[in-house]
Amino acid sequence: MPLTFRKSFRILPGVRLNINKRSWSLTTGGRTGPRRTHSSTGRRTTSMDLPGPFGWRRTTRRGGRR
Repeated sequence: MPLTFRKSFRILPGVRLNINKRSWSLTTGGRTGPRRTHSSTGRRTTSMDLPGPFGWRRTTRRGGRR
């Protein structure tokens, strides 16, 4: 079984710093409404909990250098 590393810090209300072995990310937003994540690898994700049986909706945009 591989060993993984992941740590999440709450730096302000509604703001989290997530660190893993290869990158870090900053997540803003709370439990309700949209949540935005910006990663050090350039990935930007917006996710939101939709009401009813729809569950989570996630949109990912891959950024990076060209």
